[in-house]
Amino acid sequence: MFASRPGLSAAIIRQRMGDFSAIKNVAKYAARLGQSFGSSTETLSVSRREIEIIPDIETVMGRKKYVFSDGIGKISASFARKVAAKCGLESFTPSAFQIRYGGYKGVVAVDPLSSVKLSLRKSMCKYDSQETKLDVLAYSKYQPCFLNRQLITLLSTLGVRDRVFENKQREAVDQLDAILTDPFRAYKALELMSPGENSNILKEMLRCGYKPDAEPFLSMMLQIFRSSKLLELRTKSRIFIPQGRALMGCLDETGTLEYGQVFVQVSGSRFQNSSKDFLSSSGFGSERFNYVITESIVVAKNPCLHPGDVRKLRAVDVPALHHMVDCVVFPQKGKRPHTDECSGSDLDGDIYFVCWDPELIPLRQVQPMDYTPAETVVLDHNVTIEEVEEYFTNYIVNDSLGIISNAHIVYADRDPAKAMSAPCVELAKLFSVAVDFPKTGVPAEIPPRLYVKEYPDFMEKPDKPTYESQNVIGKLFREVKDRAPHTSSIRSFTREVAQRSYDRDMEYDGFEDYLDDAAYYKSQYDYKLGNLMDYYGIKTEAEILSGNIMKMSKSFSRRKDAEAITMAVRSLRKEARSWFKKGDDLLSGTNAEYAKASAWYHVAYHPSYWGCYNEGMNRDHFISFPWCIYDKLIRIKKNKTRNRGDLDLSSFERQFYGLSFR
Repeated sequence: MFASRPGLSAAIIRQRMGDFSAIKNVAKYAARLGQSFGSSTETLSVSRREIEIIPDIETVMGRKKYVFSDGIGKISASFARKVAAKCGLESFTPSAFQIRYGGYKGVVAVDPLSSVKLSLRKSMCKYDSQETKLDVLAYSKYQPCFLNRQLITLLSTLGVRDRVFENKQREAVDQLDAILTDPFRAYKALELMSPGENSNILKEMLRCGYKPDAEPFLSMMLQIFRSSKLLELRTKSRIFIPQGRALMGCLDETGTLEYGQVFVQVSGSRFQNSSKDFLSSSGFGSERFNYVITESIVVAKNPCLHPGDVRKLRAVDVPALHHMVDCVVFPQKGKRPHTDECSGSDLDGDIYFVCWDPELIPLRQVQPMDYTPAETVVLDHNVTIEEVEEYFTNYIVNDSLGIISNAHIVYADRDPAKAMSAPCVELAKLFSVAVDFPKTGVPAEIPPRLYVKEYPDFMEKPDKPTYESQNVIGKLFREVKDRAPHTSSIRSFTREVAQRSYDRDMEYDGFEDYLDDAAYYKSQYDYKLGNLMDYYGIKTEAEILSGNIMKMSKSFSRRKDAEAITMAVRSLRKEARSWFKKGDDLLSGTNAEYAKASAWYHVAYHPSYWGCYNEGMNRDHFISFPWCIYDKLIRIKKNKTRNRGDLDLSSFERQFYGLSFR
C-alpha cells in the first residue's frame, strides 16, 4: 500500500515511470509496470543522442515471424568498461549486461567495433519513457552448471543411460565428502560450485593453511555447503556438471555462425577435459584463462518439459567472437532461432544450460515444440488500475505452473515413453500456456484426466498414495536419501571447542587495548544476527551467512525470501566493517589496524569470552563476527607463519601447482 500525500500519489508515480497507454492488454500492462521494480544497480546516464536504434533480425516461415535478435542490442567496449566499474567489477568487464534503460529492457553485448554507447532494438522497447539512467540487472560471468529433474527426464527420454546420471551423482557426493577433510578439494569445490563473497573468505582461509576439519568457522561453513548440496540432490536431483556452464544467451552480430552452430568461450581455473578430473590441476591461486569449446554440446533453457527443448548443437571457434566470454552466442541464420526452440525463450537475459560432457550428449533429437503464444485480449480503452487488481487476483487463482510441472514428472516416470508419452506432451503444451499467462492473461486449464492420483517416492509426499519409482530419478533419490537430512546437523561452538581451536597466531601486539570495544561491537553484531535468525526461523549461523538454508519458518520460503536474507546479512557485515573503521586509532597505521582485528578475533574465539553474548536468549555462541574483516585476519596469519619460518606460503602454493587431487 502506498500512502499518498499532496502532490504525490500512486497514479503520479506510474505516470512518471513512462507512457503505458499503447498497451491495451491487462496482463502485459501489469508486466510492464513491474519491469521498473526489479532489483538492479544504477550506473550511468545516457542521453538519447548517445544511443542508436538498429533493426531487428527477422525471418518469416509460413505465417510465423521469428525474431533472432529478440531482446538483445549492443554496447561499445569503452562504455562497457565504465558500466562495469559502476557495478564494482574491477577485475574484468562482462561481455554482456542485462539492462533496463527507460522503457527498454534486455541484453546489450559488447561490440568492439562500435563507437555508439548503446545500440538498441525495437524488440527491447516495452513502453515509452524519458528516463536516461542505465540500470544493470545482471551480467555475464562464471556460473556453474547443474542437472535437475526436468533435464534428467528429457535426457533420459532422448537415450542417455541411467548409469551415466548415477555415476555423475556418485562423483558429486564423493567430492562433497572430501571437502570436509581435504583442503585442496575444498578449495576447488568452492571455486567451481559456489562462486561469491562467502566462498572467497573460505578460500583465503584454506590458502593460508587452515584445515577444513580444525578451524570452527571454516568447518561449519563447509559442512553447511555440503549438507545443502546433498539436500539439493535429494529433493531436486541437482547434480553438478564440471563440463558445463549456465550461460547468458547472446546473438552473433558478425553473421558468421550457421544454423546448428554456436560459439561458447568459458572462463575459470584450468579447463578440465574429464568430469572425473574436475578437481585436478591447479594448486591454490591457479591461473585463470578462457577456453573456447569446439565440440558437440547440448543446450536447454529451464524450465523445460518437452524433449524438443533439448538441442544438440555444434560449438565452433570464431575468432571475431573471442571478445564474448561466459555467453552462449547463437546464430542469426536458419529457419527458426535456436533460442525459440529451447522452451520458447529469447535473448532478453535468459540463462541457458550448456554442457559439453560427451556422456550427456543425446544420440537423438526430436522436433522442438511450437511456442506461439495464445491470442491475447486487446481492450478498446486504456487499462485501468482496477483491471490490474482483478488480473492479479486471477493470477493467484490460475497460477498452475507447479501443478503442471509435478504432473509431468509423475507421468514421465510411469510411462515407458517417458517425456514423449501423450500425457507429457499435452502437459508440456499446457505449461507453455501457463508460462505465458503473466503476459497474455490466458490461463492453462488442466483436464481432470491429467490429475495425479499416485506419486513416486522421490517426490516425498507422505500424505498421498505413493509408489516406488523404477526410473532414473527414483534410483538417484534412494541413493542419497539417507545421506541428505532436511535439517542441519552442525554442532554448536562450545567452550571445549574454543579451548581446542583458539589460534594464538592471531594475537597481534597491542590487541589488548581494543578488547573492550571489540566485545561491545561483537555483542551488537550477535544481537542483530540472532534477531535475523529468529525472524526467519533459521537455526544455525552457517545457514544464514551462506544462504544455504536447510529449514526456515513456514511464513517464509527459500525461493522467495533468499534475496532479502542475503541483503540483510550483507548489510550487517557492511555495518560491522564500518564499526571497525571508527575511531582515530586506525590513523596511526597498519599496526593499530591489525591489533584491532586481532581483538575482534579474540573476543569471538577465546574461551574466556565464550557465553558472554546474547545471555538469557537461548542462542548459540556465534563466531562469524571477526570474519567480516577477514582480509586483516588473513594477513595477520600469513605474516605470523612467515615470520616464524615454519611455512613459506608462496612456495606452499607453488608446490601444488599442476598437481592432481583426484
